Amino acid sequence: MDGNDVKTAGKCPVMHGSVTSAGQSNVDWWPNALNLDILSQHDSKTNPLGPDFDYREELKTLDVEALKADLRALMTDSQDWWPADWGSYVGMFARVAWHTAGSYRLADGRGGGGTGNQRFAPLNSWPDNANTDKGRRLLWPIKKKYGNKISWADLIQLAGTMAYETAGLKTFGFGFGREDIWHPEKDTYWGAEKEWLAPSDTRYDNVDAPETMENPLAAVQMGLIYVNPEGVNGKPDPLKTAAQMRETFARMAMDDEETVALTAGGHTIGKAHGNGSAANLSPNPEASGVEDQGLGWMNKTGRGIGRDQVVSGIEGAWTTHPTKWDNGFFKMLMEHDWELRKSPAGANQWEPVSIAEEDRPVDVEDPSIRYNPIMTDADMALKVDPAYRAISERFHRDPEAFNEAFARAWFKLTHRDMGPIERYFGPDVPSEELIWQDPIPAGPTNYDVAAVKAKIAASGLSLSDMVTTAWDSARTYRGSDMRGGANGARIRLAPQKDWIGNEPERLARVLSVLEPIAASSGASVADVIVLAGNVGIEQAAKAAGVEVSVPFAPGRGDASDAQTDAASFDVMEPLADGYRNWVKKDYVVSTEEMLLDRTQLMGLTAPEMTVLVGGMRVIGANYGGSKAGVFTDREGALTTDFFVNLTDMNYQWVPVGKDLYEIRDRKTGAVKWTATRVDLVFGSNSILRAYAEVYAQNDANAKFVRDFVAAWTKVMDADRFDLRA
Repeated sequence: MDGNDVKTAGKCPVMHGSVTSAGQSNVDWWPNALNLDILSQHDSKTNPLGPDFDYREELKTLDVEALKADLRALMTDSQDWWPADWGSYVGMFARVAWHTAGSYRLADGRGGGGTGNQRFAPLNSWPDNANTDKGRRLLWPIKKKYGNKISWADLIQLAGTMAYETAGLKTFGFGFGREDIWHPEKDTYWGAEKEWLAPSDTRYDNVDAPETMENPLAAVQMGLIYVNPEGVNGKPDPLKTAAQMRETFARMAMDDEETVALTAGGHTIGKAHGNGSAANLSPNPEASGVEDQGLGWMNKTGRGIGRDQVVSGIEGAWTTHPTKWDNGFFKMLMEHDWELRKSPAGANQWEPVSIAEEDRPVDVEDPSIRYNPIMTDADMALKVDPAYRAISERFHRDPEAFNEAFARAWFKLTHRDMGPIERYFGPDVPSEELIWQDPIPAGPTNYDVAAVKAKIAASGLSLSDMVTTAWDSARTYRGSDMRGGANGARIRLAPQKDWIGNEPERLARVLSVLEPIAASSGASVADVIVLAGNVGIEQAAKAAGVEVSVPFAPGRGDASDAQTDAASFDVMEPLADGYRNWVKKDYVVSTEEMLLDRTQLMGLTAPEMTVLVGGMRVIGANYGGSKAGVFTDREGALTTDFFVNLTDMNYQWVPVGKDLYEIRDRKTGAVKWTATRVDLVFGSNSILRAYAEVYAQNDANAKFVRDFVAAWTKVMDADRFDLRA
């Protein structure tokens, strides 16, 4: 061993995290470079079950009744290492499910309980999720028993539902079908704060105007599920908290009645924990030592269990009987006066001014001891805010109305990101189809596809008209919550028909041609829109000298206005579409980053993004007929010209305005083309350039068309869950 060996001995050659003894990551060295990691967020290489694993087939072998029986038994099977409050885990499992599903946000469909993401950072270590790690560990023996027949995502949500059933609620139903992810969604944007529970002012233009919260965020502070239980920035004021609740729950797709029902129902069972000092707790799971085996927030200086737990810092139960489903929350809230006090951990909480001894909940370990019930600032908001109070008074008078409202709201909370009802599986799927499931009637399949294509080709529509209309219809698909897409043809309904990104005048003109073709042929408008796009692609490929037939599966249906929750689609309006070289206005986020976000939501890879952008440019699919990025003299032909000319060193690329560039001949200085940042990033980013060079090669023509057609078909069929069954 020489001197150099001695100096490097004991140093790991692999880089971990951002800054290590081995050096810095690429992101640290070049923080402004385009980071493509989000496009490999769910890379199949991380999935230990292999490419042939079919979760739906596994579900067909699941003994659902046996699983539910095991979960019912678990509810009262108190463990010494983490004893159940009052001998019941119903509060624990309701909270684990709530805090998984409650991370859902409507703006981009991310978060929620549909992927089992609570197993990974950052969610597994959010302050608001303290001790949910214990709940998941309590579920492990059942997961171990049933293996791959039940995903963690399904098991967590089912455990929460069974907790309420065990407590006495008649639930609305349950659908299996959530598939697990296998690594953290580290590129999901949860906020710009650099510390947990940083003041919420940082994500608002004005914290007193909750609607100014930064999109797509829904929670008021980093590390919280929805609002601060002690009040805005920890300062009690139920009216201000009510305003934040209304905005936050709306961003979770909930209205006022659902907000009241979920808040009250979530606090009808279980308790808050704050009987001790948070300073005595070990770090969160991601920061704890290997000896803790993935558990965090452990009190190693005292008991830290039973009555001595610390979670939120608030201490106490909300109702007299916290393991039973009843109307006790509203009885307690509405029939008592409340005053601010401090918990043993020093948190702000509301306690009754006076209360009968028999109405006080008993200690979790010793039933001879009773304590005051508590309310959070969010609970008090249900009494103070006029609209919330009216709903609370109704639920107080009519417990059955509350039961029904909560059961439906809980079902929505735990299923909101699962997509349409055909993705649900199991014996307890409700027969009622709900508007938030974006229902679509079954479409016809027994029409002459070739005849429809012939009518489209003879219609006089331009290639650009056909391709852009199909693209605009399909690009709304979000794999985050399985919403949007071409199925349903909602592009012809409000609000989509009026979105500026859909070019309303052009769209109306194209639909006026395609709708009669659908009516005369027995096809759905949705199918005809997609077929029109396919006809355009086939024409473009033929113009490039390649004969191709774009795959097509009939059966899309046409949704009606009555089947469309227009308000929930409003938030899906595209702000930019790099595939059509369009941006609604200037944003802080770069256009290429917005392209990556759209690409990830559609479930596309970086190579698929590359081939689609290059193809869309040369066939003339830009918004408003813009020529930016159309690096070809053969517009309308599906050629590789975009990549050939982008990589041609006979040209130079000159900035001439904000996000606008000219492509000039190096010898003459003549302007050949114009471009945007989205165009040029395929030559400037080293990874994207590597993909672009594949298609710029002389032997790439046939491969390019083949790859473009495959990626195009993937987009058109993204929401065809019936084809995956």
